[in-house]
Amino acid sequence: MELFGRLASYDYGEVHFKLDKATGLRAIVAIHDSRLGPALGGCRFIHYDTEEAAVTDALRLARGMTYKAALAGLAHGGGKSVIIRPKEVFDRVALFRAFGRFLEDLRGHYVTAEDSGTGLEDMEVIRSVTKNVTGIDPSHGGSGDPSPFTALGVRRGIEAAVKFKLGKASLSGIHVAVQGVGHVGYYLCRELHAAGAKLTVADMDPLKAERAQREFGAKIGGIDTIAEVECDVFAPCALGAGLNDQTIGSLRTSIVAGAANNQLAEPRHGDDLHARGILYAPDYAINAGGLVNVAQEVIGYDAEIARQKTLKIYDTMMEIYERSQKRGAPTYKVADMLVEEKLAAVGK
Repeated sequence: MELFGRLASYDYGEVHFKLDKATGLRAIVAIHDSRLGPALGGCRFIHYDTEEAAVTDALRLARGMTYKAALAGLAHGGGKSVIIRPKEVFDRVALFRAFGRFLEDLRGHYVTAEDSGTGLEDMEVIRSVTKNVTGIDPSHGGSGDPSPFTALGVRRGIEAAVKFKLGKASLSGIHVAVQGVGHVGYYLCRELHAAGAKLTVADMDPLKAERAQREFGAKIGGIDTIAEVECDVFAPCALGAGLNDQTIGSLRTSIVAGAANNQLAEPRHGDDLHARGILYAPDYAINAGGLVNVAQEVIGYDAEIARQKTLKIYDTMMEIYERSQKRGAPTYKVADMLVEEKLAAVGK
């Protein structure tokens, strides 16, 4: 792997690696940009087929966090951490404590939060050795699970898309197909159901899909065919790269707006959606609610302030949609342009 070439291609930045033989920790912290403030982004703890795949994941995610934080108006840069889940038996507490010591060595340059494969308990373990962590238990001054805020922001972004594309002021009767109903997907279904939307859901875990069916009256679709469901909004809420050469041609929707990170397998897939007349909500813009929430912890947590900032995602998405229409440019390019304007204003 040509690491420095990869860094240059993503306009980096710095990357830190940590190997702790005692616990089996193999961790990567990618700091994409810190011009706006300390890097902030979640910690992913999953299996990877190769170390290169783990590095690539960290690099892509951290860059997305720079753009997400800038577009949300936060005083933070973009970072992400990846812990490669050990194949052998391991002590989870010891592993995350070692990771916390790694963060402490970075002296506040990167602040972590939960992500795929990590949760509140892991953040509490990290908190025992460093203050550079968010998403901790409310009893310790934190905000807890950020998923409800992410879902709130996505719901607001969907409302903006429905207003812009379909001319409807509410989600009542709007059919949304949700791919992935884990943490954020579940809370998004709750938000959409409360707003009167009709739901079709799919998940790798049938119990999660059945929960959405039981609680929200959702229909259950196949995980491999949910993108083909005829609907008003397709909401990808699973892992990234779901919008690709195979899926885009099968979409039967007017809008793609979901919580997943890195939804476009390649930037050109944003052009493909635009060419098909499908309104795409750039992922890092619409799913910023969780980041907005945990960022509030850094300056003193206030749930109402975090909520009001998250609700403004509606206005951000409307600006992107309107500029896209005015310029005849894909929404992902417009969102990138807005971020680059903000970063250029603070210089190198």
